[in-house]
Formats: sequence, C-alpha cells, structure tokens
Amino acid sequence: MLNSSTPIPISDEDSDDIAEKLRHRVRRKRKMHGHRSSRKNQLLRRTLRFLRKWWPVLLFLPAIGLLLFESSKLAADTEPAREPPQGNLDRLDPVTRIIGGVRQPCFKTLPPEEIPNLEFPERENTNFSIRRVVYKSDLGNYHIGDNATLISQQTEYARFNLFTGNQTLQEREESFKANETAVVHCGFYSQHGGYKISDEDQSYMQTCRAVVSTCTFGGGDDLYQPIGVIEASLAKVCYVAFWDEITQSSQEAEGIKIDHNHMVGKWRIVVVKDLPFSDQRLNGKIPKMLSHRLFPQARYSIWVDSKSQFRRDPVGVLEALLWRTNSILAISEHGARSNLYEEAKAVVHKNKATPEEVEVQLNQYRQDGIPEDRRFNGKKALAEASIIVREHNPLTNLFMCLWFNEVVRFTSRDQLSFPYVLRRLQMPGVNMFPVCIRKDLVNSMGHKRKVKPLVRSSSL
Repeated sequence: MLNSSTPIPISDEDSDDIAEKLRHRVRRKRKMHGHRSSRKNQLLRRTLRFLRKWWPVLLFLPAIGLLLFESSKLAADTEPAREPPQGNLDRLDPVTRIIGGVRQPCFKTLPPEEIPNLEFPERENTNFSIRRVVYKSDLGNYHIGDNATLISQQTEYARFNLFTGNQTLQEREESFKANETAVVHCGFYSQHGGYKISDEDQSYMQTCRAVVSTCTFGGGDDLYQPIGVIEASLAKVCYVAFWDEITQSSQEAEGIKIDHNHMVGKWRIVVVKDLPFSDQRLNGKIPKMLSHRLFPQARYSIWVDSKSQFRRDPVGVLEALLWRTNSILAISEHGARSNLYEEAKAVVHKNKATPEEVEVQLNQYRQDGIPEDRRFNGKKALAEASIIVREHNPLTNLFMCLWFNEVVRFTSRDQLSFPYVLRRLQMPGVNMFPVCIRKDLVNSMGHKRKVKPLVRSSSL
C-alpha cells in the first residue's frame, strides 16, 4: 500500500523561530508564576498584619454570634401571642404562642369531657391573718352575716358619699394594718346611699355559689353572650349583668329586651336604680370590686369588662387559674407598662384623669413608700384589671374593699391603685397570669358608644 501523505518541508529558519517561541513561552510562564507567588506572599503578609491588629475583635466574634443566637431563641420563645382578630364576635379558636420552638395554646384548661366532673373544693382552714371583715355602716347596730358585721360610723369628707361613707386618712391607714378582724368601709354604708336592687333580684343573687358578672351603665356597651360554656356549668354558675335604666333603654332601642324571667340569653339582667355616683366609671367599680357584697353566698366570682365577650367555661377557668395554682385571686399582667408610675404618665397622656388628681395620688403613694420597681414577686408590678377571677374569703374581700376605697378617694383608674393595695396588704396567693391568657379568655370588642353621665351631683 502506498503512503498518500505529503511531507511538509521545514527550513532551518523556521526551526529556529519555533524554538525561540517555545523559549519565550517558558520565560513568560516562569514570570507569571513568579508574579503569582509574589501576590500570594503579599496576601499572606497582609492577612498576618490584619490578624495582629484585629485579633481582639475576632476573638469576640464567636461570643457575639452565640449571644445573637441565644437572643433569637429567646425571642422565639416569647413570641407575641397569636390571637383572634379584634372585633370578631363568637370566635373560639385558641390564642397561641411559641414556647421552646413549639406553638402551644396560652390557656391550658381541662378537656371539655372532664369539666363536668369538677366540684368546688371544700373550704380549708387557711393561715391567712384576716379571719373576719367588719363593714362600717350608719345603721347604728350590728348585723352579722356570712361576710360582714355592720357598725355605725360618722362622716367627714365631701369626697365620699352616703354609699361609701367618709373614710379618714387615719381609718385608711388602720385598714391596711388589720389583724384577724378588719373594720373597713366597703360601700353600702347607708340605706340612703343608692345602688338599689329589687327584692326579687336580691333573692336570686343569694342563690349564686359562683358568678360571672359584668355591667354596663350609661349605655356605653352592648351585651355579649358568653360562649364556650359547658352545659353542666350553667347549673353551677350564675351569669349576671348589671344595667341601669339608661342602658336598658338603649338596648331596647336596638331590639334587645329582657324577657319575663329577667334574662337576655344566658345573662340574668339586674337593673340598678339610684346609682350613687355621677361618674359612671365609679358606678362600674361597685359590681367589679364588691361582688362579695352583692353575692354574699358566692364562693367564687369572675369579673368581665363590658367591652369583652367571655369565651371559656367558667368552671374550667376556676380550675386552671385558682385551684390548680393554689391561688385565691387571679388577674392579668399589664401588656404595655410595668409599674404604677409609668401607668400614671399614660393616664395623664390619654386624658383619663387630670394631672392634678394623679399627682395627689402619686404623692400619697410615694409618702407611703411605694417604689418604682417594675417587678413584684417575680411578676410585673402592674396589672390589667378587665378580668378578675377570685375566691370569696375574708382576705380577698378585704383586698377588694381597700381597692374600692382607693378608687373613690383618688382617681377611678383602678390600675393605679391595684399595685398599691397589693404591696401594702402583702396578700399571698395572687396569680398574675400572662397577657396572652387574658386574650384567650375573651373576645375584646372595644367600647361601642360614649357613656352617658348622670346629671345629678354625687356630693352629700
């Protein structure tokens, strides 16, 4: 076979050119390699200089990273509660929050099938220092009942009226130092003091062993039907709403009428006449704080502000917030502020009270040694009082009487006076539960209308 390839001649000059090109290529590669090595050396030197200069900062970077990591975990654990949108009536979905990376319900009540088996615990002999509460009155004789003994008392201060009696500063101080038997003002001072309830309603209220109560005076809010209640609990717990005649008229104008059994839905309506204060906010403090006076046979009460819809079973609430925690009073921590002095600034800023009357209250509290601490017994030093769950016993009854007297003497902003009474009385068994539990207990609807004040004067 013939080889068909054609030879390509290469001259000596071409051969020399190729060799020169190869040598040039080798020199260029060596030069480039040298430049690369030089750049690497320069980079290494710069890195070493940087490390020598900034090593303290670099040493702390891992610690800072660890701190940020732990902070993010803490933020996740305390993530704001996920709650139903405000204004949504009849919502029952639970409010939740993330704890340890897991989303959980804020309020942990018993399963619905277990609640009907709950019974009120037997009364125990407690070690509380207060054994009996004596309520001052102008009746001039003694009337011994389950919760009180009435005695006569003179009047002095125009700030108070015939419903409250006139508590002197000396009497106020003595009420905080009571031992075994406390003698205090606690509303209902005179039979001419107002807050009149019909005999039929009083007879009904005497039958309540536990009560959920609310009130609307001045027609400010609608009445929201409770939800989430188990049928068996309706036989154990009364639902009572206090109205005045203004509210009754405004509700009737919207087609809501009291039936022949004095009921609107699940609520027993008690229409109160001759309210003792022209300030409707003070009138509302009577059922809020003095449930032991209105329901003398009741062992437990749950107060719900009129702007809210109660959405949990009341017996389940008592078990979770009182019995399970061995508490006698349960109330929510405040969501925005942490002590009464911060709250006082907010009260003035929001025009809830005048700067002058707030300053009078604060001056008295400073004089009485109330600090500006933001924590008390491991909890916030400020409560949000739209829901109050409590046992009726001499100590809690005294607490509520003293609290009521403070809102009468000073501003009606009860969140200012609650921490004061709590510190002065040093009452044990108080369950300050987290804000997200409060949000789970109710659907907050907000106030609907401006409250209509009473025209008459409340002075003596």
